[in-house]
Formats: sequence, structure tokens, C-alpha cells
Amino acid sequence: MIINFSKYQGAGNDFILIDHRDSELKNLDNSIVAQLCDRRFGIGADGLMLLKQHDDFDFEMVYYNADGNLGSMCGNGGRCIVAFAKHLGIIDSETNFLAVDGPHYAKITAKGNWVELQMIDVDAISKDDDAFVLNTGSPHYVKEVKDLAKLDVFSAGKEIRNNDTYKAAGINVNFVEDKGDHLFVRTFERGVEDETFACGTGVTAVAMALAQKKQPGYIETPVEVLGGKLQINFDYDGDIFTNVFLCGPAEKVFEGEIVL
Repeated sequence: MIINFSKYQGAGNDFILIDHRDSELKNLDNSIVAQLCDRRFGIGADGLMLLKQHDDFDFEMVYYNADGNLGSMCGNGGRCIVAFAKHLGIIDSETNFLAVDGPHYAKITAKGNWVELQMIDVDAISKDDDAFVLNTGSPHYVKEVKDLAKLDVFSAGKEIRNNDTYKAAGINVNFVEDKGDHLFVRTFERGVEDETFACGTGVTAVAMALAQKKQPGYIETPVEVLGGKLQINFDYDGDIFTNVFLCGPAEKVFEGEIVL
């Protein structure tokens, strides 16, 4: 069976996208997804997404982690699948689509390379010692550090992700350094089990965690990640984060076909 695919990236977070509306591909087992995402024996990606038909939305996003398992919400993946939907002619400049954590609204520029994706509202942030724990569509651990550029994120993130508290369900581990005019963030992602160049739900979680130091109101947070720059905008009333938008580039890298 020959399957057509596209490869997209959002700030270095890269994904395989498949138009599943009228595809011969009926089932994807874990081993096939993991093989496709493998950077030596497959196409190579942080995750894989199916764009599926849905009667009540423009489309449905089904996301798989690089390890082959169905994943929770992926923010940069959501932005990339919006760009993919525009490329396919499914949407124009705005869309409402369904993901695993519910409906999402997004808007995209005319050129199709800047996507602003509305994320879920967040009303609960807990503490784990000096770190923050919250869910922005995926579970996140946020720890503020100094000299982040020199941190061994793989080792430090892997240790936290696999400790007694988080090993069973898994958690994404974010380290952040406040640079004053922006935040610098690096993330160890569960499901990839490695550091990625960006994590959309992760930078959203980081922006919320550090916003607790600020006065309530409308807050814009520029973020630097290994793969580029993102921005998170939201309203914060001192307790709840609403009107949350993850903004950044979503670019097509190439398209091709693969035999399964």
C-alpha cells in the first residue's frame, strides 16, 4: 500500500501528516507509527497526525507520539495540522476542529505560515516542591533554572519524567530561564522520550506558571525555544487563564509517499 504524506514543522517540532478523509490506510498499529517516526529507519518526526473527516467540525486531529502510542494534545502539532488543512483546501483563514482535548479554534495568515491556535482554559496549577504542575491539554512539569543553555535536559528531564510520582502516567518536563524580555524554554517530552526543539503545550504551561508573578490582565509572553520563537497570549484574572492562544510558524518541509 502506498501512502501519501506531508512533513511539517513548527519551531522545529516536526510531524508526519496524513490526509485520512479517503485513505486506504484503515488501521495504524503502534509499531507502524513508531517506524514512520524513526529518524533512521523511517521518515523521522516527533509525532504523526491523521486529518480525519468530522460531521460537526472542519476536521478531526488524531495525534500519535513518536513511540507509536496515541497522544494527548499537541500544540505545535495542532498549528501544523491547521496549515496542512489550508494546503488541502479544507479551510481558508479560520477553522474550528476537534482534537483529543476538545474543540479548538485557529486562524492562519494568508501565506499560511503563521498560525494562532486557541488552547484550553486552565484553572488549576499545583506545586511539586519548587516546580509547577499543570495540564494545558497535556500534563506538564515546569521548573525555573539558571543558565539553561548548559543544562543536560535529557538526563534531568528523563529523571523527573520517570520518578515515582510521574512514571506511570508520564509527564512532559519543561525547564525555563527568564531572560527579562522573553522566556527561554527547553522540554523533555514523554512519548518522544527525548528533548524536542519545541513543545507547544509546554511553552503554554511555562507562560502560565510564570504569569503568577505578574499582575492579572491580558498577558503576552514571547518564548525562545531551540527551534525558534513562539508567543503565548492569554487573559489571567488571578485564578483562571482564558482566551489562551499559542502563536508561531507552521511550515511545510516536504511531501512524499511511502510503502506500508
